[in-house]
Amino acid sequence: MDNIMFLIVAGIIGLGIGFAIAKVLERNRASQLIGNAKKTSESIIRDAKSEGESIKKDKILQAKEKFIELKSEHEKVIFSRDKKMAEAEKRTRDKESQVSNELAKNKKLNASLEEKIKNYNHRNEYLEKKKNEINKLHKSQVQQLEVISGLSADEAKGQLIESLKEQAKADSMTLVQTAIEEAKLTAQQEAKKVIINTIQRIGTEEAVENCVSVFNIESDDVKGRIIGREGRNIRAIEAATGVEIIVDDTPEAIILSCFDSVRREVARLSLHKLVTDGRIHPARIEEVVKKTRKQIEEEIIEVGKRTVIDLGIHGLHPELIKMVGRMKYRSSYGQNLLQHSREVAKLCGVMAAELGLNPKLAKRAGLLHDIGKVPETETEVPHAILGMQWAEKYGEKAEVCNAIGAHHDEVEMTSLISPIIQVCDAISGARPGARRQVLDSYIQRLKDLEEIAFGFSGVKKAYAIQAGRELRVIVESEKVNDERAASLSFEISQKIQTDMTYPGQVKITVIRETRAVNIAK
Repeated sequence: MDNIMFLIVAGIIGLGIGFAIAKVLERNRASQLIGNAKKTSESIIRDAKSEGESIKKDKILQAKEKFIELKSEHEKVIFSRDKKMAEAEKRTRDKESQVSNELAKNKKLNASLEEKIKNYNHRNEYLEKKKNEINKLHKSQVQQLEVISGLSADEAKGQLIESLKEQAKADSMTLVQTAIEEAKLTAQQEAKKVIINTIQRIGTEEAVENCVSVFNIESDDVKGRIIGREGRNIRAIEAATGVEIIVDDTPEAIILSCFDSVRREVARLSLHKLVTDGRIHPARIEEVVKKTRKQIEEEIIEVGKRTVIDLGIHGLHPELIKMVGRMKYRSSYGQNLLQHSREVAKLCGVMAAELGLNPKLAKRAGLLHDIGKVPETETEVPHAILGMQWAEKYGEKAEVCNAIGAHHDEVEMTSLISPIIQVCDAISGARPGARRQVLDSYIQRLKDLEEIAFGFSGVKKAYAIQAGRELRVIVESEKVNDERAASLSFEISQKIQTDMTYPGQVKITVIRETRAVNIAK
């Protein structure tokens, strides 16, 4: 028990001694740490002071450099401003000197102007006095002339005006005739040159078409099969195609007669298919005619497409292409309408190029100028107006529409292409063998020309010559003088243009002669 107490006391004493030693050691360590911290802080403060001094010196140097830089820039700005001010002052001084010179000149001009105004007023007063004196002298002279001549001033003036009128009329007719002759010398030469060049470059042979087609057969036995029992086959063919079939004694041939070329072609192709196939009866005839008509319609479209491609025309409406194809089966005065239109298109393109116009537009108008002749239904509208309406409907340009409508003077021409279409249409139709005219209408046209000439006073005789392209008029020399002959030629030409329709042009020649006849015995 005593040992335990001893150990406990010894432990407590040991703990107290250890605690005291720990305190002493801790105090020593704290003092050591404080000393080290003081040394570190003093070192940091010294470093900071040295670094601050160096930064301070750098900033002072930078500030001095910036100050010097700003000072130099400021001096430059001040120098530039001073220089500009000096230049402005110099310009101001120059302006002031210029203004002073101008003022001096204006003073001199004002003085000169005032002097001229004074002279003008003085002269004006002098002229007024002279004018009054002249008027008085004129009146006195007029009065003396009236007394001497026995006429008043108004009567004398009227006589003078009448005499001047007659003289002026005669002079004007002479001038007009001279101007017309000069224009003919130049205009006809140029026009002939353009037309001849165009015609020489476009040479086309023409053959007159008729209104019948001949269908050749191998033997006369086929005729009986085509006629059929009691003529039922031939009646079925005529009813289906609208073509009259003439079967006569002509060996190995059947004649198809119809004014519509499309129907004749349908009938010809249908007969060819029927004869080749060998089956000829009314039901088969209707079937073949229907198929052939569809084939012809497709061929019409193909012909139209091929035509516009050959002529280099683009963007044409499909309906217009179809109308162009239908022209293959139409004729005008016996001339194939498609061939005529192709020729007119080529002529128009060449002539437009010669005149410096648009050849593509001229070709387009030339090809379409007669589309009004191929309507599928009957109409009383003139073909030129109908063609113009179709062209407007399908989006053609205004120049093309006007050229179509004006090529027979149905409407007024508004573009330079229109007269070209008219001229080329006349050239194509006037080719030898291109067209045929009915003899009665031809003779009637000659009579109408002569009757128009006889409708003017002073006309003694009139002859239509050169197939109606020239009218020679013989006048009475006692009733018609030279000036009246020139005006009569012009008046007859205007009357013919107004009252008649004719291809090409008509030349009017007025002949006036005086004959003195004596007989020697």
